[in-house]
Amino acid sequence: MDIDERRSAPHVARNVAPIIELLRDILPDEGLVLEIASGSGEHAIAFARAFPDLIWQPSDPDEASLKSIAAWRDADGPPNLLSPLQLDAAEGQWPVDEAQAILCINMVHISPWTATKGLMAGAGRRLDAGRPLFLYGAYRQQGVQTAPSNEAFDQSLKARDPLWGLRDLDDVVAEGSRHGLELERIVPMPANNLSVVFRRRQVV
Repeated sequence: MDIDERRSAPHVARNVAPIIELLRDILPDEGLVLEIASGSGEHAIAFARAFPDLIWQPSDPDEASLKSIAAWRDADGPPNLLSPLQLDAAEGQWPVDEAQAILCINMVHISPWTATKGLMAGAGRRLDAGRPLFLYGAYRQQGVQTAPSNEAFDQSLKARDPLWGLRDLDDVVAEGSRHGLELERIVPMPANNLSVVFRRRQVV
């Protein structure tokens, strides 16, 4: 009997609709969108359906996640959803040379800081001027009290891996700026999450 390798993440059902609504104002009309840390692959399926004129490229460093993404694509994937690529954001070499947009959902807090540094460096090299980098997840903000649920989440993450945990958004923005990525906007999202939108600076 064939084994169904599709995984399911409960948070996807809660956040996918508001993310799609916001992405309608951010993503280009055409081109390739590189999704970093695609996880189960459920976001990739939903996004590819919502934006049929874009080519969606999912990726992940984890073998089980890659199998799940591929299984979702094989079972119900639209034609604009590509096969997943193995990609570790922390590595300098990525299997994609350029993209018209890059998305990364719920990775920054569930990975070492080196992954965020690699993400910003990679996005800075692969995005042309004006192209977006979209992040989604839980962050700490200067002057804003962190929700108790996010504090508990932070503790649970650090218990799993001391290198994980909620990041200070100012640190993420500063890292992006080092690689030519300017903060465009911060949008509050459900369950005390944030959408953070960067644009590649114009080259003078």
